[in-house]
Amino acid sequence: MRHPEEELTSLHEEGLLRSLRPMESGPPTLSRAEGHAVVNFSSNDYLGLSRDEALVTAACEAARRHGVGSGASRLISGSLPPHHALEEKIAEWKGSQAALTFASGYATAIGVLSAFLTKGDVVILDKLCHASLIDGARRSGATLRVYPHNDLNKLECLLKNYREILPNDSRLLVVTESVFSMDGDRAPIPEIVNLVEQHNALLLLDEAHAVGILGSEGQGLAEELGLQDRITFQMGTLGKAVGSAGGYLAANRAWIDLLLNKARPFIYSTAPPPAQAAASLCGIEIIASSRGKALRDRLWSNISRLAELLGKTPSSAIMPVILGTTEAALDASSALLVKGYLAPAIRFPTVPRGSARLRITLSAEHTTEAITGLHDSLLKSS
Repeated sequence: MRHPEEELTSLHEEGLLRSLRPMESGPPTLSRAEGHAVVNFSSNDYLGLSRDEALVTAACEAARRHGVGSGASRLISGSLPPHHALEEKIAEWKGSQAALTFASGYATAIGVLSAFLTKGDVVILDKLCHASLIDGARRSGATLRVYPHNDLNKLECLLKNYREILPNDSRLLVVTESVFSMDGDRAPIPEIVNLVEQHNALLLLDEAHAVGILGSEGQGLAEELGLQDRITFQMGTLGKAVGSAGGYLAANRAWIDLLLNKARPFIYSTAPPPAQAAASLCGIEIIASSRGKALRDRLWSNISRLAELLGKTPSSAIMPVILGTTEAALDASSALLVKGYLAPAIRFPTVPRGSARLRITLSAEHTTEAITGLHDSLLKSS
């Protein structure tokens, strides 16, 4: 029998041992970590809404009115007014017939893919899709195929081959992120949509790192490109730019009805706290407003500033600084922490071996001085 100590020793020797870092919360982008006052360049709170007074007020009011817990799963007695109001708002915002929310983005991916796919179906994923999407595809029982990152030729080949051999009642699903979580680059959505339609397939687009950031109303890359009505499943998270927690799927009513009847993470989990749903609704309302546009403009100004300093082309709020070895990434992260900047090392298995990195994320709340200071410190530590 394997002992946990042996596995922990092995992880330590490879530089892959992880532990929790206690954080003291403060104003957006400012925290304390390991005794250091730091500027946080690792958060996905892209618009600084997680501590916004409007969201805090919405959460407190919902807790006072509905309690701090939902008391049951949604299908028993835990489907409270804030949950329904949030889902109606998401459907309206995303231009879909309906939406369903989950406790987390991970639960959303697992629930959606395992509900819609089964043995005899085929799911085709981009190689750099998030672990939650990979896990959901594996658990579904469908045949899983992976195409090289953004490789349209390979995707077309897979779609063509499987469409020719699959029975008429089998589902063929393509899964991609719009903005990829570790590299920050974008998927070629127009070309993928065309291929999916040509081969009578379905498309799941995960907008986790695009919601709130792209599009005139912050709906994501599909909105920016005018393609929302051609995407079967619009998936996203409420725990990043929206400032709260949870995940959602927006789709036609029949798909959502099927989802709430088959998604095990939804059926067998206590409903998220009403305060979480109320805060999420408030976050979406801000994102879709003129204030949301102002926050996006400020965020993109920060993105452009750091991209220029790093010699990169800005495409999202995520900017990786790839250092290669685990040791180099850990050393650079530690050096930055001493200088007052939090940018944890990202290592295998989150990214492939040999591509360890610092994953820098920008917020609308970062100052020009902080961005310049991070850049100057990066030059000295990497």
